[in-house]
Amino acid sequence: MQKVYLYLENGTFLEANSFGAMGTCVGEVVFNTSMTGYQEITSDPSYAGQFITFTMPEIGNVGVNPDDMESTKLHCKGVLVRTYHKKYSNYRAKSSYDELLKEHNVLGICDIDTRFLTKMLRNEGAMMMVASTEIKDKNELAKILEKSPRIEDINYIKEVTTKEPYIHKLGAWNHKAQEYSKAMMSDKKILVIDFGVKRNILNELVEAGLEVEVISADFNAKDLIKRFEDKEIGGIFLSNGPGDPLTLNEEASEIKKLINTKIPIFGICLGHQMLSIAHGFNTFKLKFGQHGANHPVFNDKKTVEITAQNHNYNVPKEIEKIAKITHLNLFDKTIEGVKYSNKNIFSVQHHPEASPGPHESKYIFKQFADLVHAIE
Repeated sequence: MQKVYLYLENGTFLEANSFGAMGTCVGEVVFNTSMTGYQEITSDPSYAGQFITFTMPEIGNVGVNPDDMESTKLHCKGVLVRTYHKKYSNYRAKSSYDELLKEHNVLGICDIDTRFLTKMLRNEGAMMMVASTEIKDKNELAKILEKSPRIEDINYIKEVTTKEPYIHKLGAWNHKAQEYSKAMMSDKKILVIDFGVKRNILNELVEAGLEVEVISADFNAKDLIKRFEDKEIGGIFLSNGPGDPLTLNEEASEIKKLINTKIPIFGICLGHQMLSIAHGFNTFKLKFGQHGANHPVFNDKKTVEITAQNHNYNVPKEIEKIAKITHLNLFDKTIEGVKYSNKNIFSVQHHPEASPGPHESKYIFKQFADLVHAIE
C-alpha cells in the first residue's frame, strides 16, 4: 500500500495508507453508520463530491459484484475505512473492493482512526478535505484546499443525470434475471426525473406495478405537462441526488410549473427538498447530515419505521403551513415526509428502497402507484 496524506479545513493533517486509485482529490467528508452495504453506499450517486467515512471498521471482506451497483459508475471522491480486507469471501463476489475503486478512479484510504474522524465530524460538522498519494507537504495541501470550490458551489446533477431517456424494466433484485411482467402490462407510465437516481428505487417503482421511463434532470415542464394531459404518463417521480438543492435554480423553476397541475408527484431525498423549494420554502444544511441504515422515523400511522438515510440538507418546519407532516426523524426531530394540502404530491426524506437497510418503508412506493392509478 502507498501512503496517503489528508488535510481537512479545520487544520487537521493525517497520514494513512491507500488502496484503490491513486492521485489528489478534494471533496466534502461525511460519515456513514451502516453496518453492511459498502458497495451500494459507494455507488450511490448522491455521494458525488464527497468522501465517505465508514464507521463499520471492517470493509472489503465480501468483495463486490455487478448486481449490487446502484449506478453505472462511482461518483464519490473517496472512501475512508479503519481496516481494508483485500481478500474476500462471498459466493456472489466477482472482484475485490480495491478493483472496483481502481476501475472508477476513486481513492481508498485505510489504516486510519475512523472513530476519531467520526467524532470530529459529529462535533464540528461535515467539512471539506483534500487527500493525496502524490503530495505529502501539509502547506501545499492546504493551498490546494483553499483554492478549490466547495461542494455547495458545484452542480453535480449535470454529472450524474442520464444523458438520454431510457425505460427501466427490472423489479426487485431477486427478479433481476427477468423483466417484471406486471409492469410490462401496466397501463400507467411514470417519468423519473434523474437527479442521481439509485437503481433500487427504479426496481421498487417497477415492483409496485408502474412502467418506468427515466429522463434527464434537464427537462422541460411544459413537455411533461402535455404528456400527462395526453394520458401518455400518469405521474412524475423526483429522485435522490447530490449537492446543495439551493444551487438548482433552473430545476426548481421547472418543478414549480409542475406542482400547480393535477399530476401525481412523489419525491425522495433531493426530490423531497426540491418540492419544498418549489413551494417557496428553502432548505437548510444539517451539521453532519444523516447517513446510515438504522434511523428511527415516526409516521402518521403512529408507528416507528427503521429507515435508511443519506442527506446533508433538510426542509424547514415552516412547510407545515401548506403540508401535513407524515414522517418525523426521532433522532433530531427533523421532517422526514410531507403530504401537500389539496395536491397529488407527497415526498419523503429517507430512502424507502433501503439499499442497504431495512425494508419497513417500501409501502411508500405502493402508495405512489395507488395514487397514479387512481387519477383518471
